[in-house]
Amino acid sequence: MNEQITHLQKIIANRRTIKPDQFTGEKVNDELINQILEVANWAPTHGYTEPWRFTVFAEEGLATLGDFLARQDQPDVNAEGFNRTRFDRLRNRPLKCSHVIGIGMKRGNNPKVPEIEEICAVAMAVQNMWLMAHTLGLGAYWSTGAAAFTDEMRDFFGLEGDDRSMGLFYIGKPAMEHPKGRRLSPITEKVHWVRS
Repeated sequence: MNEQITHLQKIIANRRTIKPDQFTGEKVNDELINQILEVANWAPTHGYTEPWRFTVFAEEGLATLGDFLARQDQPDVNAEGFNRTRFDRLRNRPLKCSHVIGIGMKRGNNPKVPEIEEICAVAMAVQNMWLMAHTLGLGAYWSTGAAAFTDEMRDFFGLEGDDRSMGLFYIGKPAMEHPKGRRLSPITEKVHWVRS
C-alpha cells in the first residue's frame, strides 16, 4: 500500500479527544495554531462559500472566555442555588489550555446552498483542525453543549443574524499518551451496498 495512504490512515485512526484537564498548561507557539487554522481553510465547501469563522482566544483572552462561559451558565453569583464549584470549573477550563478557538458558521446569501451544507462544511474544517493538531502532537477537544449554540455565544464571536456558533475547540500540550481508539462495531455493520 502507498506509504502516504498508510500514514493518513494512521493519523485518522489515532486521533483522539484530549480534554483540558489532560493538558500540561504549557503554551503552544502561535505558528502551530496558524498551521491548524490553515488546514481548516481547505475543507470542502459548496459554491466556495467557505462559511467557517474562527475566534482565537489566547493569553488574557482565555480569562475573558472563561468569565463569559461562567456567567452564561450562572449570571447571578448572588442567586439562590448558585453553584460555586460549577461556576469556577467553567471559568477556569480555558485557563488550562494554550489556545481555545471559537467555531462559527457565517451564513452565506446563496439560496442554492442550504444551511445544513454550511454546517457540514464547518464540521469538516474542524475535522481538518483536529487531524492537524494530532499530527503536531497536540491535544484537542471540540466542546459543544447547550451554550455553544446560543445567540449570546454567536454574538460573543462577533457573528450576527443567521450565523451560528458551533462550539469551542480547546488546544494544549497533552500530559499523557494519546489514548487508544476503539469502535463498537466494524464498518461492515454500518454499510449497505446497492449494485443494481
